[in-house]
Amino acid sequence: MTQQALERHRFLPSLRRHARGFTTLAWRTLTGPIYALYERRLFAEVGRGEVPRHLGLILDGNRRFARLAGLGDIRLGHDRGVAKAREVLDWCLEMRIPTVTLWVLSPDNQTRRQPDEIEHILGLLEHEAERMVGDRRIRENRVRVRAIGRLESFPQPVLDSLRRLEASTAAHDGMELNIAVGYGGREEIVDAVRQLLQEAAAAGRSLADLEQGLSAEEISARLYTANQPDPDFIIRTSGEVRLGGFLLWQSAYSEYYFCDVFWPAFRRIDFLRALRSYQARERRYGT
Repeated sequence: MTQQALERHRFLPSLRRHARGFTTLAWRTLTGPIYALYERRLFAEVGRGEVPRHLGLILDGNRRFARLAGLGDIRLGHDRGVAKAREVLDWCLEMRIPTVTLWVLSPDNQTRRQPDEIEHILGLLEHEAERMVGDRRIRENRVRVRAIGRLESFPQPVLDSLRRLEASTAAHDGMELNIAVGYGGREEIVDAVRQLLQEAAAAGRSLADLEQGLSAEEISARLYTANQPDPDFIIRTSGEVRLGGFLLWQSAYSEYYFCDVFWPAFRRIDFLRALRSYQARERRYGT
């Protein structure tokens, strides 16, 4: 290969990358104003409708986002996911949604993922909890934050940070924000039944007495989300069409929305479209 051909061979990939970048930039420049106008109209439309009393969000697709984006390390997808969660909190506050539950980590994740990935996620959780203690939005909007799930196996610094966040917002009377970590729907039901049995034993009640008085309300009162409304609407990102154990007991009559985009790529326009879909539905209870 001649020197001139060699230089051309080295130059062409760079030229192609710049051309693709220019095309993407040009497309965004042309379509940006259109999307902005559409988003404003969609926000006005959704703002006139009824919002869910309790919104559940399954934050799925961080790892696949990292791979598709070529980030090199899937842990960076979780970093992007945390940044997106902050953004989505703003959208929920903007729409005045009273209760929001974010599902961050399940027991299955903890056992099936690599230890370094779980350590990274827990480190992000600790850092984010500490940051939220001083977050102006949390304070000004009087957001009450609770961590729900089986947290006992978490490192002590993570637990301490979560407890500080809960204590710092305990008196708040605005949005209730549940951060579901180490959370599984089956585990939650088991914990509720276990608590019910322990309370019955402490009160000297027999199993026969407990059986006669047992009701759905008795179990609901001992779930992690006790005293909160059941979720009206649940959004799952990443294109997966399943709940995966999220709020199993509480979601009996929930409406669902499955969004194809990965969580870090979830846009405000996707959020508003989901709410518009919810508002267009006729809620039914039963079969």
